[in-house]
Amino acid sequence: MSHHPRKHLKWIAFFAVAGLCGIWLAATNHPKPSLPPSGERGPSAHFESLPAAADHLEKIAFGIGDRNGASENATKKLSQTASMIEAVLQAAKPAYAIHRIPGPADWSLIQASVAGKTPKSPAVWVLSSYDSRPGSPGVEANATGMAAVLAAAEALAGTKPEMDIHFVFFPHANDPESPVLETAEKFRRICTGPGKPKAILCVEAMGAGKSLWLSSRDTSAAPLSLVDGLGTVKGAEVICLGDDVDLASVLFQMDLPAVRVATRQIITPAEPDDSRPTAETLADATGRLVELIRRCAGLK
Repeated sequence: MSHHPRKHLKWIAFFAVAGLCGIWLAATNHPKPSLPPSGERGPSAHFESLPAAADHLEKIAFGIGDRNGASENATKKLSQTASMIEAVLQAAKPAYAIHRIPGPADWSLIQASVAGKTPKSPAVWVLSSYDSRPGSPGVEANATGMAAVLAAAEALAGTKPEMDIHFVFFPHANDPESPVLETAEKFRRICTGPGKPKAILCVEAMGAGKSLWLSSRDTSAAPLSLVDGLGTVKGAEVICLGDDVDLASVLFQMDLPAVRVATRQIITPAEPDDSRPTAETLADATGRLVELIRRCAGLK
């Protein structure tokens, strides 16, 4: 059989080109990862979903339930909720030291703190209430907010922010017959002792969506400029529906730079508050809350 070197070279060249084309096609046809919405792209949108928030919610709203001073049973459940808060914080890694601050009506505000690198700097305060309206499990007012703050405290335990981060849980905010104003005044004296705070985040109603809604009567409040990729700033008229009864508004009247952090407007008195949000929604909203706290506290 005769050999034709030139013909062999043509076939080698053909297969080489075909192979390169195949590689190019495979690369160009490989499915690309989907991008997040344009408002959530880039480093500003990085956050970790926190499923622990949903576990806390189950215990608070659907395990404990109605928690306030309206009846003997509800009072016991308010005490049970306070004990749960302390247990979660003490089980964090590392464990938090619990600071109980005597408040009105024989109920304590519960505080746990992350020490910053510059403790004399204005601090970041993260607030949540742990009572409910009488006769209600208080899902959005305020079990989801409390669950998110507990999960945030767990996630930030042992970190080294630039300034102190203080987590404070209020026993009175949702029950209209409770001493809400006296409790808020107690907090005002606590947080302004070392000087005016850098930020006050009042967390509530975290189960309605993944994106954060920030609102404040103080339009210069620092957190409002740090929400890029995490949510949006809403006007008070959208949030309050004409009634300034949320904790952030109460604290603003006391000359504090309070910002409401939530995923919806306030719960109205006539609105039922017993619907369970999806675990994924609450977990993602909580992750965004943690990132917001990190930004406020200068935590890389």
